[in-house]
Amino acid sequence: MIVWLNGTHGAGKTTTSALVQQLIPDSRVFDAEKVGETLMDITPGLPGPGSDNFQHWPPWRPLVVETARRVLDYTGGTLVMPMTVLVEQYWREISAGLAQHGIPVRHFVLHADQDTLRGRIAGDTVLGPDSPFRLHYLEPYAEAARTWLHAEAEVVDTTHLTPAEAAARIAEAVSCP
Repeated sequence: MIVWLNGTHGAGKTTTSALVQQLIPDSRVFDAEKVGETLMDITPGLPGPGSDNFQHWPPWRPLVVETARRVLDYTGGTLVMPMTVLVEQYWREISAGLAQHGIPVRHFVLHADQDTLRGRIAGDTVLGPDSPFRLHYLEPYAEAARTWLHAEAEVVDTTHLTPAEAAARIAEAVSCP
């Protein structure tokens, strides 16, 4: 099984995924961003769009599916995957690819209101305060949330939750299908 944690940058996916992994027996965290980083390391760079977002490169989506499939074939258990996917077509490609391999996916969106997200981004100690990269995705996230994302996932509002509380809700939801 895959527990996919979606949401915009600053919603708490990375922190929450580590906590979810501790609560779900026989689980591992697989950050699909590492697949994108590998593609970005290819020289010369890949053609077409993607220099600012590797998700736009067509190989990224099937490589995420194939990597997840191979890891699950090898280890069994559950993969907890913290990864922002805001383009509906990309989510459809990934989820259809996983379904084709018979891999069940529980898709969660970690949501927080815009003021909370801005506050978290302002205090970010990883990318630094007011990261332009993270701020850039606030509006695309809001648009995806309005148009398709929240309808495709189980929404966990983290506005007033600690990461541990969000992780507990997710782990409980996964254990009670």
